[in-house]
Amino acid sequence: MIFITQLVYIKEGQESVFHQFEDIAIPTILKYNGRLLLRVRPTQNTFIEHRIEKPYEIHLVEFAAEQDFENFQQDEERKKFLHLKEQSIKSVLLIKGAKI
Repeated sequence: MIFITQLVYIKEGQESVFHQFEDIAIPTILKYNGRLLLRVRPTQNTFIEHRIEKPYEIHLVEFAAEQDFENFQQDEERKKFLHLKEQSIKSVLLIKGAKI
């Protein structure tokens, strides 16, 4: 089991485009032995302290194996909509981990 945490940073004014991409990408996770465990859109008052830019969203996803995550990234249907991701996302900080 692997866990993927993403801090997602959006280009200003591109929120609706990002949501269009997520409407496609999130259901695709299930095809590859994955589950979206957490999707958080933090507000200004939910940060206690920060030394990095505040993300637009935070995602926590689990996959049964590393190969499942790699297969998800290569999904042909998802790839058709990567232009939405590129248009809307400024950057992503991706953190891989395991349950201990």
